[in-house]
Amino acid sequence: MSVLPRRFKRIKSVLNRRIQDLTVLVEGVSKPHNLSAILRTCDAAGVFEANFICKKNEVKTFNSTAQGSQKWVKLNNHSSSIDAAKKLKEKGFRLFGTTLNKKSIDYRKLDFTQNTCFILGAEKWGLSDDLLAEVDECIYIPMYGMVQSLNVSVAASILLFEAIRQRDRLGLLPKNGEGIDQQKYQRTLFEWAYPEIKDSYTKNNYEYPEIDENGEICK
Repeated sequence: MSVLPRRFKRIKSVLNRRIQDLTVLVEGVSKPHNLSAILRTCDAAGVFEANFICKKNEVKTFNSTAQGSQKWVKLNNHSSSIDAAKKLKEKGFRLFGTTLNKKSIDYRKLDFTQNTCFILGAEKWGLSDDLLAEVDECIYIPMYGMVQSLNVSVAASILLFEAIRQRDRLGLLPKNGEGIDQQKYQRTLFEWAYPEIKDSYTKNNYEYPEIDENGEICK
């Protein structure tokens, strides 16, 4: 069954604006509501992939909060903080850890226009020492009230949209799919357009077929 043209147009317009070099890494956040809210923000900001540290290789989310965004933001699960930091650095990301210490810099003073990963932890515990040892910059969001921290999903929103603001100001936001490498773009386009049959292709080690400009699978 072919994807409807209007649906395909919407899918492609969203994918065209996805950003591969902007992401988050979430450590120690176990509440499904918070995880779902972070995913929803990632989708809204055009983030292509999000990273979570979860020993059991699963991320629990509430669909009512995520609003289905878990379908549109790829989730990378990491077994440990060290493993997560290593893999992200291998991909060229600069790690910005949210924490309040003597080295922390006001987030508004930094450049998030290239290969940016925001690392966030639970409000109560913050980031682990292992992960803090791996970050490139410690950052903080200024607080002016009695409370010294924001909800983690709110913090993620502030940071991601600051990165979007900076990139938009310089004309760096993708519009035609240039924010993702083309091989990944084509694979994702098929997976989003035909989620009901992609698993069959993957299970049988078949190459995804090409899709024409109207969303039809090429024979």
